[in-house]
Amino acid sequence: MKYCSNCGSDSLAFKIPEGDNLPRHICGNCQTIFYQNPRIITGTLPIWQDQILLCKRAIEPRYGLWTLPAGFMENNETVEQAATRETWEEAQAKVEQLNLYVMASLPDRNQVYMIFCAQLSDLNYAPGIESLDVKLFKKDEIPWNNIAFRVITKTLNYYFDDRVIGEFPLHMTTLLKPINNNC
Repeated sequence: MKYCSNCGSDSLAFKIPEGDNLPRHICGNCQTIFYQNPRIITGTLPIWQDQILLCKRAIEPRYGLWTLPAGFMENNETVEQAATRETWEEAQAKVEQLNLYVMASLPDRNQVYMIFCAQLSDLNYAPGIESLDVKLFKKDEIPWNNIAFRVITKTLNYYFDDRVIGEFPLHMTTLLKPINNNC
């Protein structure tokens, strides 16, 4: 931060406020404290029979790679509403029966992913503005080497492992920054 969004001053300091234990941006003029917290990314694992709906990204990061429909949660919506909205925006798909399936912390990226298993309501889907393509895949058809994010690969692996045993518990995981710095 360079300027206070409250008063416009450029007298920001990065220090630990009284009564806190972490450094924060503090305006030297109006004393406003700015808290920066992790961002919530939510989406769905859209299922149709034995297939999963994936979206080919039309935006950075990871342009041209495949992912589940997901994105940042907005103010004034529930996690489920955000997941449903993101599925519509990216895949023009309607989903139902949302069940929280994966909650993944990515502390190096200040992100928390919340992915819901969901049933596609019908086969009406198409690329949204953020997708180049949208397609249903069976497990052996998934472009595993072209998945955009490691959390999506992990989610897909959980799903196909769980499908074998017929149980789909909530998976909570932490993904630390890989050595090669890929997403």
